[in-house]
Amino acid sequence: MKSYGPETFGQLNAETYDAEHDAPHGAETLAAVQTLFDLAAGGSVLEFAIGTGRIALPLAARGLAVAGIEASPEMVAKLREKPGGAAVPVVVGDMADTRAGGAFDLVFLVFNTLFNLTSQAAQVRCFQNAADHLTDRGVFVIEAFVPEIAAYADGQRTRTVHVTLDQLVVEASLHDPVTQTIRYQYVVTTPRGVRMTPLPLRYAWPAEIDLMAQLAGLELRERWGDWNRSAFAATSVKHVSVYGRA
Repeated sequence: MKSYGPETFGQLNAETYDAEHDAPHGAETLAAVQTLFDLAAGGSVLEFAIGTGRIALPLAARGLAVAGIEASPEMVAKLREKPGGAAVPVVVGDMADTRAGGAFDLVFLVFNTLFNLTSQAAQVRCFQNAADHLTDRGVFVIEAFVPEIAAYADGQRTRTVHVTLDQLVVEASLHDPVTQTIRYQYVVTTPRGVRMTPLPLRYAWPAEIDLMAQLAGLELRERWGDWNRSAFAATSVKHVSVYGRA
């Protein structure tokens, strides 16, 4: 994974991303779209790591002006193939540093993608970049998992993700608590052969993420345990956090 960069995820996953993740009409996607639509309050929207448009296109279909930043040209190409995809302006580049131009009332980054930036410094720059894109009333929304360190024995874990008559998906991962990094390898076995998809992450606890926001001049406004806005609790496995200007 030494050559894994901001664009690598899309290079490896663009062809299969939509089939392997929450469908456009899945309950989680619908809840995310509704909550983000409410937070936008009719204003302009920017998605960091817009990908294939799973969230952005439904928001645009509701009449919002939506733009995106995406590191992978392959993911952008998939977005362009979808209805309405050609009308969404997307800047290709690293979300930690790339500017989309203009100011937005809602900037959001979902599906744990903050952790795809594999250093604390890059994550801090991402927060600053988001803050730099916000209008005075704008908010920055992230969705991220809560680290589950107890799941690792001797710094490693292997689990079965999916089993059918013609497919087996296994996830193997190594955890480094010093750097707060996890190196994943997803192994998909079918009658056609074996496909391996690596994914390195650098996780952060909610408190550390709040500090990143403070460094960018933002403060926590809301934190929920899911897109349905349930209360965030000690048992929550993820959080949806809303930041605005301090």
